[in-house]
Amino acid sequence: MSTSGCLHTRATDAPEAGERKLVYIKTFGCQMNVYDSERMTEALVTEGYTETTVLEQADLVVLNTCHIRERAVDKVYSDLGRIRDVKHERQRAGKATTVAIAGCVAQAEGAEIARRVAAVDVVVGPQSYHLLPDLIGRSKTEGQIVATEFLDDDKFTALPARNRRASTAAFLTVQEGCDKFCTFCVVPYTRGAELSRPVAQILDEARKLAAGGVREMTLLGQNVNAFHGVDADGNEVSLAGLIKALALIPELERLRYTTSHPRDMRDDLIALHASEPKLMPNLHLPFQAGSDRILAAMNRKHTAADYLALVQRIRAVNPALALSTDIIVGFPGETEAEFEATLQMVRTVQFAQAYSFKYSARAGTPAATMDGQLPEAVKTERLHRLQALLAEESTRFNAGCVGKVFPVLFEKAGRRAGQLIGRSPYLQSVYADVDVRALGQILPVQISAAGPNSLAGVVCAPVV
Repeated sequence: MSTSGCLHTRATDAPEAGERKLVYIKTFGCQMNVYDSERMTEALVTEGYTETTVLEQADLVVLNTCHIRERAVDKVYSDLGRIRDVKHERQRAGKATTVAIAGCVAQAEGAEIARRVAAVDVVVGPQSYHLLPDLIGRSKTEGQIVATEFLDDDKFTALPARNRRASTAAFLTVQEGCDKFCTFCVVPYTRGAELSRPVAQILDEARKLAAGGVREMTLLGQNVNAFHGVDADGNEVSLAGLIKALALIPELERLRYTTSHPRDMRDDLIALHASEPKLMPNLHLPFQAGSDRILAAMNRKHTAADYLALVQRIRAVNPALALSTDIIVGFPGETEAEFEATLQMVRTVQFAQAYSFKYSARAGTPAATMDGQLPEAVKTERLHRLQALLAEESTRFNAGCVGKVFPVLFEKAGRRAGQLIGRSPYLQSVYADVDVRALGQILPVQISAAGPNSLAGVVCAPVV
């Protein structure tokens, strides 16, 4: 733990004892950040805070940040400018505002954030956010605090018990960190080494979520299929073993996991996609690039042929399984022919969905100093071509769903009265006219229309 030497910003008029304190939390980036924000909120609720969606009302503002893309970092600093102005306005009205920056930008640029933005009171990394209530209290007397150490204590044990409101779907982090050291990625530096949570701890959290109304659970990890937690007897359990244990929780009807690395797709996990009905038939499996030379420069340690062989093994077990992926274009030195190899991979695999990005140099990563950094215009043009192809593939996949009947878990109200939105087994949004009592239920829906990003259908069974 450290206190920076930057300008100290102290609270002036904290809420009176017993007065409601409001916290505004904005989350950037991945699903793991969504999970972390939920856990921070739960910790703050035990300290008397209530969530607000109105920045100007907040006694505490938390930005939970992502460092994967340069644009995400820029957004953080842009938001901090607005937050600084709101803080000053509230201060003139006699109201104190504490500002905390959490997540991977905080981990990577903690001291720089404190130096650049005096309005920030607390900077806390993703391994220390369980300390946030204490850090907030300390900042009121000590000034700016930067807490970005990798601690030995288990933050999951230190966090309060889950007190999530009833909901249909939830994220649950089971693994953190990464030992792969892809040359473009900051995760090993911001999240640390791979760490798997104990099985009993995960099951306890899952049961609490299920008791609160969760019917679908997505297991999270930077390399989730590298999970190797230990059970109560000290035996190592794979991700497949963990999913089998979670499937025994009666209230949980659907299980998913993300994000997987091709090098960690074990046979037992592949086989589970054919034998466990609660495991949904979609798999997110990033390949990143179609050129072997680029893959080697990325330190991915798999070739294009390796990836295609893995896809064949997975589809042999479950031909109905849909694949999604991550792709980076414009990596240093990428030629037009190598980019074409990426396009060919997309055509060959036929992904149902994909996330595509221009290469973004991150300070401290090996790729940031590689020769052959490409002009922004070249990266942009390639990204547009790739995304056009991906749109064709996803549109084709969605169109192929028309006429089929899917079990749909209804999660929220639609855009108009009488309409609800649910999720198909393939994670597509499905719109249907159905009674509001269907929320939280899984009902058969015949798909009648498909768009590029969603489906529409007719419910085929009465609402219970």
